[in-house]
Amino acid sequence: MAEKEFDQEFVEYIVRGIVNHPDDVRTERIVDERGVLITLHINPEDMGYVIGRQGQTARAVRTLLKIVGAKENARVNLKIYEPEGSRRPRREDREDRGERETSSSDTFDRASDDDMSVDDLGI
Repeated sequence: MAEKEFDQEFVEYIVRGIVNHPDDVRTERIVDERGVLITLHINPEDMGYVIGRQGQTARAVRTLLKIVGAKENARVNLKIYEPEGSRRPRREDREDRGERETSSSDTFDRASDDDMSVDDLGI
């Protein structure tokens, strides 16, 4: 097995500190004319930890990785491998099956959607 580069080791180190299955973390590093692509493979149960709420954790790791790459004058990108079929159904699909997801907009009391108007919103 080839020796790992610093940027690859950096990603693994950061992600192992976030996930519940650190032994399942591995990376692949590909270099081409556009730069370096590091593909991150993790346990599917840890996907939410690595991506974070609205992608904030993944964005932060990518930002740190770009800084590490900039020190070596390299453009480094991170791809989080997602196995086929691992995605959660879209909101529309869940609602079609009768499942409901609560959100902050559901916290106010509504008589019914038909009774509401723009004036009721207090805008």
